[in-house]
This record gives sequence, C-alpha cells and structure tokens, in this order.
Amino acid sequence: MSADELLIGLIFFLITAVLILTMTLRQKRSGITPTFRKIAALTRFKRAVSLSVEEGSRIHISLGNASITLPASASAFISLTALRRISQLSSEGDNPPIVTSGDAVLSILSQDTLHETARESHTLDLYNPTLAALAGVTPLAYVSGALEQINEEEVKTNVLIGNYGSEVGFLSSAAAEKGAYTLAASDALPAQAVLYATTEQPLIGEELFALPAYLHSTPMHSASLQTQDLLRGLLVLIMLVGAILKLLGAV
Repeated sequence: MSADELLIGLIFFLITAVLILTMTLRQKRSGITPTFRKIAALTRFKRAVSLSVEEGSRIHISLGNASITLPASASAFISLTALRRISQLSSEGDNPPIVTSGDAVLSILSQDTLHETARESHTLDLYNPTLAALAGVTPLAYVSGALEQINEEEVKTNVLIGNYGSEVGFLSSAAAEKGAYTLAASDALPAQAVLYATTEQPLIGEELFALPAYLHSTPMHSASLQTQDLLRGLLVLIMLVGAILKLLGAV
C-alpha cells in the first residue's frame, strides 16, 4: 500500500469519526431520535422474537466464520452487536439463544456476550457457556455443525448474520424446510445471492450494517447509520463531479 493510499484512508477514517461523534453528541443534547425507513424483515423478526419468548422456544444465531483480524471483521462485530441485542430481547424467556460460529475468537466473544447479557438481566442461572459453540473451522464443517442446531425441535427462529460463502444456502434451506423464520444477512455477494433465493426477506447490501441501529437505536448506532448515508451521498457527488470534469475535458 502506497503512502498516498494510507493518507487517503486516514483522512476518510478521521472524517467518519468526526461525523459519528458530532451526530452522537447532537442527538444526546436534543433527545431526538432520527426516523429510519421501515425494513419489513426486521419488523417481522421482532415479532418472531416476541413469539419465541411467549412459546418458550429457542432462537438459533449463526455468526458466520469471519475472523476479527481480517477485512471481513466488520461483519463479525455487527453480528456480535446483534447477538447482544437479541439475547436482551429474549432474556424474559426460559430458553437463552443458541449461538454457532466458525471462528474460535468469535466463539469466545459470543460466550462473553451471552454471559454479560445474563448478568445484566439477572438470569445467570440460565447461562450455559456451551450454548455458544464453535461449530466448525472450515466452511462445510461449520455448516454441518450449525445444521444440528437448526434441526433442534425447540429452535423456531434462526438468525444468519455475518460472513459466509454460497454454503449458507444449506442453512437457509434447512430452516425453510423446517418452517422456521429466518433473518439472514451477509457482507459477501455470493451469500447474498443465495440468501435472496432461499429466504423470504433477506437483508441486502448495507442493510447488514444498519442492523444495530434498527435493533437497538442508541445515539451512536443512529449516528453511524446517518454517517453511512452522508458518506454514500458524498461518494455519489464525487463520482458525478468527476464524470462531468472528464466530459468537459474531452470537449
């Protein structure tokens, strides 16, 4: 990576950090939470979580196989944030969520997340570290381990969030055959294509990164989502200006 690329990356990082910090402080001072467009899949998912608590069934959360040391780590942190909020929403039930992952560090962090949520909700008597398991260290081994949890009789809702390949189709298809509701999102294009064909309402593209703001709209989560929109608009503007300048230069 050249010095110019590093400089551009640093500038982009600083702009993003300043925007998030500014918007977070503004929301805290005003007390006004921004309104986002409705995503049907998330509305249905919240209803599925409520039904799971009422029925005493269990939610299976698959975190993917992204390593936190690789570029796909963004999806891993998003999946952990979603896990925390889902475990909070389901803490009133008798059956804590089951979590599977394909990375050892991600598995340890998911155990810690479940433990922290159980401590906060005073349900440590229900906490069991084996509920967050390393299902497999290769994509197909991971799918094999996660399928066992999907096929558990008490699992009625599945959440597939994170970095996957096309093998995620085995998980979504198994959930569909069982009649379980599935919320699915991935940062990888092959997985998005498969999920679009095998699930009713998958989250597409940047909707994965909007998940924390929709599940738990803290000022920082809302500010990060607003920053995404601003940066997207800025990028489009830069592309348009560049195209116009190129056309003028050609003329």
